[in-house]
Amino acid sequence: MKTLPKVGMLNQISLLALASLSTANLIAGEGANLLYYSKPARSWEREALPLGNGRLGAMIFGGVNKEHIQFNEDSLWIGDESDTGAYQAFGDLYIEMGATAEPLPGVSNPSGHTASPGQDVSKTIDGAANTKWCVEHERRPIIWQLALPDSPPLPLRSYTLASGNDVPTRDPAKWQLLGSNDSRNWTLMDEQTLDAPFEKRNSERRFSFQNTARFKLYRFVFQPTDPSHFQIAKIELGEPGSPFRAVAEQPQPSGPYRRELDLARGVHTITYQQGGVTYQREYFASNPDQVLVFRLSAGQPGMHTGSIELTDSHRAKITADKNRLTSSGNLSGYVYEGGSNAGKKGLKYSIALDYEAQVLVLNEGGSVAAADGRISFTEVDALTILLAADTNYLNQRDQGWTGAHPHQQITAQLAAAAAKPYSELLQNHVQDYQSLFQRVTLNIGKSAAATLQLPTDKRMAAYRAGQPDPELEELVFQYARYLMISCSRPGAMPANLQGLWNMSNQPPWRSDYHTDVNLQMNYWFVDQANLSECFEPLAEWVESIRKVRREETKAVFNTRGWISRAENGVFGGSSWEWSKGDAAWIAQNLWDHYAYTGNREYLANRAYPVMKELCEFWEDHLKALPDGTLVSPDGFSPEHGPREDGVSFDQQLVWDLFTNTIEASEILGLDAAFRLKLTAMRAKLLGPKIGKWGQLQEWMVDRDDPKDTHRHLSHMIALHPGRQISPLTTPELAAAAEVSMNARGDGSTGWSRAWKTAIWARLHDGDRTYSILKGMLQAQFADNLFDLHPPFQIDGNFGYAAGICEMLLQSQIGQVHLLPALPQAWADGSVKGLRARDGFEVDISWRAGALVNAVIRSNRNTPCLLRTALPVSVHCNGKLVKVKQIKAGLISFPTESAREYTVTPH
Repeated sequence: MKTLPKVGMLNQISLLALASLSTANLIAGEGANLLYYSKPARSWEREALPLGNGRLGAMIFGGVNKEHIQFNEDSLWIGDESDTGAYQAFGDLYIEMGATAEPLPGVSNPSGHTASPGQDVSKTIDGAANTKWCVEHERRPIIWQLALPDSPPLPLRSYTLASGNDVPTRDPAKWQLLGSNDSRNWTLMDEQTLDAPFEKRNSERRFSFQNTARFKLYRFVFQPTDPSHFQIAKIELGEPGSPFRAVAEQPQPSGPYRRELDLARGVHTITYQQGGVTYQREYFASNPDQVLVFRLSAGQPGMHTGSIELTDSHRAKITADKNRLTSSGNLSGYVYEGGSNAGKKGLKYSIALDYEAQVLVLNEGGSVAAADGRISFTEVDALTILLAADTNYLNQRDQGWTGAHPHQQITAQLAAAAAKPYSELLQNHVQDYQSLFQRVTLNIGKSAAATLQLPTDKRMAAYRAGQPDPELEELVFQYARYLMISCSRPGAMPANLQGLWNMSNQPPWRSDYHTDVNLQMNYWFVDQANLSECFEPLAEWVESIRKVRREETKAVFNTRGWISRAENGVFGGSSWEWSKGDAAWIAQNLWDHYAYTGNREYLANRAYPVMKELCEFWEDHLKALPDGTLVSPDGFSPEHGPREDGVSFDQQLVWDLFTNTIEASEILGLDAAFRLKLTAMRAKLLGPKIGKWGQLQEWMVDRDDPKDTHRHLSHMIALHPGRQISPLTTPELAAAAEVSMNARGDGSTGWSRAWKTAIWARLHDGDRTYSILKGMLQAQFADNLFDLHPPFQIDGNFGYAAGICEMLLQSQIGQVHLLPALPQAWADGSVKGLRARDGFEVDISWRAGALVNAVIRSNRNTPCLLRTALPVSVHCNGKLVKVKQIKAGLISFPTESAREYTVTPH
């Protein structure tokens, strides 16, 4: 069942004293845990900044005259038990400033589409035929808008469009031209549907129509026709020299402006000056109080006049009453039409969730009122805006996946929050957030002072150009921890392909739970980076879908247990290819969580039942070759190659599943006969093989192509994240893995590069690992530090952090291995709070590439098997601890729970 922490909410507070905030405060540089920018965001994917409380998320644009906040709730899904469906966008909150709340004069893209680099909306009015506006349309209408500073002296009766330089299917084919004087009521002026693309590339077409009305706002609404993109080279209204062509793109702030995300507090702040007055906005997503909080204040009283508008991505009716906006609807009729559903007719889902969002506006001074579906505010000293949203999703199949309508819960959450002072809401949030975030600190070098003064987008540009910036590398690591805290908390859903954030109802790859690497990668680093609580949503989701998966598996394969396809949703529905090893791979995450935490209740009630069921499938499904070797029949190596017996992807994952289940059975004292059977079957499994060019084979048949650079590395699972191969236990197989990795190359998509960093770290090659990590950060990360597959996929962010964890600390083969893959670029540094398996927390300091000291905190009464490059001594409470020398570089010593052990070189 979807469970939430008890929630409360907020009250009006006194005006913040901002008058003393100086220009210097607005433009100063900051430290390693801060993202900051000197202008508002235009692109959702590349510039806007995320907030999240685990369940509610928002993307902040930071506009001065018009703030755009796009928001999500993690259970807003379409689909059912037969089809994955897709994660959905929820809506938008707009805060417009000014007495009339009119848009700034100029050209803009109100639909907020992501533009290709260097191809933003301004290119439609630059007069150049060889430039264009190109966007990923996300199956949403694309809106181009022109706002005039004054009412034009004549009505508009014509316009000219020019096609882009390539891909004719991306040309405008169907559109409406609308006019308005208040940005709320729009008049249809012209409508066109073309039978074919423009005749030539960079060619112009002129359209005329009858019109006698004059408007200050003009809007084209283009319907996409190409599968992915829309483009146009030029849009010109009226005749040459007319007032319709005299307005440029909407300007960015010219005065002091600062937009920042403080990872140390989980707070987004916007500060700017206008008319001699300093304004500040403070935003956060509260997990304790289960609301999004947006605070607007100024250095002088009565400075806020404007309106607040709520939009809904599924056409629900918006109501405004006093100081509250409400959007309440149902997802009936919405289906996912892309990807593996493309071309399917008559799609309909048997489950349709109810949903609701409410916005509560609390003013200090001035007045607020509901009008025209908005909340208007006049001469207000400060505003505190609370947003709560939810669905009736319930993760219990026997309840039909639905519970009570969320209206009462949302209303109660807002009422409780509104009863608290803003300062209390902020304090609750910061204390809760920091209880997780502050557990780990990382220092891998100092960046130049001048570099630290740069806005984050400028730092990224310098880093791409080769400027060293180790504190940026630290920042991206901590950003991954921030994102995980923000999108995966107890009581919430697990992180999907975009974590929690999504602005499309037809998102790429459904924004789903992809289980042929992506979902697993999301959670590789969580326990090691000391965020074990954030793992719970994954375990609860797996628990919820077991019955559905068992039934489909029985129907298709006639076996016990279950497996899944590669695409998965919240109702147990699964689509695209059967990828039989995927479920065992998820079980590896489940086992690793126990290995770090030692939580026997979790092992008994969540991990072991799933692992046992998956073993039952493979008991029934494995095929014996003539010599008795057991192989997976008709296997699939994601996402290429033939379907055939004995693919390494399946073989390595079944070995891992059997091994972990055997250990779990021993720990719990359960199923002795079952354990013995698994042990016997594991001994007969086809193991990793070395091929004719020295490579680790991806298939049972020696067919690997040394020129194959495919992004998937499915035959490397035994090395990472598994434990079947290691340079310390199976050096020949590790050497073969290195041969294969050299052939695959260091480039690729975001998540693939991230996986490569972890694999090379497991091969103990720190410099190679760092080279890939640096190249990934230069090539795959946007200015807002989102990893781009492309498009944005959060697995790359999380995989980046996993790679760094593996460089500094490993424990997969039962040894706590300090600094196994330290690169020369990080010669001096320290890390505090990383976790190792068997219940250890570790701090490490090093200088000139060598260990200075380490502190190991034991959370269980388990012996520590410690591997270091130098001989070491171990002390506890100032006393020398007797150690057992296993071999050179490897010692063992007993530990007691809640004690610290200091490790220093001799």
